[in-house]
Amino acid sequence: MTGDQADIWESLYTTRAMRRMRPDPVPIDVQARILDAAIRAPSGGDSQPWRFLLVDDADVKARLAAPYRESIALLWRGHYADQVAAAAADPEAPASQRFLKLQSSVQYLADHFEEVPLLLFAFSRNDRDGGSIFPAVWSAMLAARAQGVGSALTNVLDIFRPDTTRAVLGVPPDRGWQLKATVAMGYPKGRWGVAARQPAHAVTYRNTWGADAGFTVDQPLWSP
Repeated sequence: MTGDQADIWESLYTTRAMRRMRPDPVPIDVQARILDAAIRAPSGGDSQPWRFLLVDDADVKARLAAPYRESIALLWRGHYADQVAAAAADPEAPASQRFLKLQSSVQYLADHFEEVPLLLFAFSRNDRDGGSIFPAVWSAMLAARAQGVGSALTNVLDIFRPDTTRAVLGVPPDRGWQLKATVAMGYPKGRWGVAARQPAHAVTYRNTWGADAGFTVDQPLWSP
């Protein structure tokens, strides 16, 4: 593949959260490819219990921006409260530096939410653990990466403001549809790259918990 298109290994290794996006719209044919790939994902019992809602209307995005920012504020005060406090106490510590970088990226998306070119909302029903919707969401993100489109998955609206979000989007309240994921999409301002992670052998066991994985991977097995 050429240009902004990526092969499968490049997509797998470089599809990471890209929260800083250019204002350029994502063309309809690119959106169609993303969703056409998403619906090929497996689902439990082949039930395909999903609905996808694309938002590129400025008014709809503006109505969702305040609930999204409120949700992120609740995230900092709740789930990440200890990390926020630790970073404030010792901002030069390596762990603090990592967290502050993440916090800056997450907050940037919140502050510029209404400027995101495309929002993908994923809904499912009778899918308690998300096992049938998240493969489709990940396929959508990989398909986006293959076409040079960045994405960032967030769950704060379905955690903190699900009713408000469903109301803004006009989701029928009595059909059992649950918001499972919000994916911001757009052409990224930054560069693609392989995300730093703990090595695979450090988080993998074989046959018994804690047993050696049987392999060692000191460096990514794919590189640009």
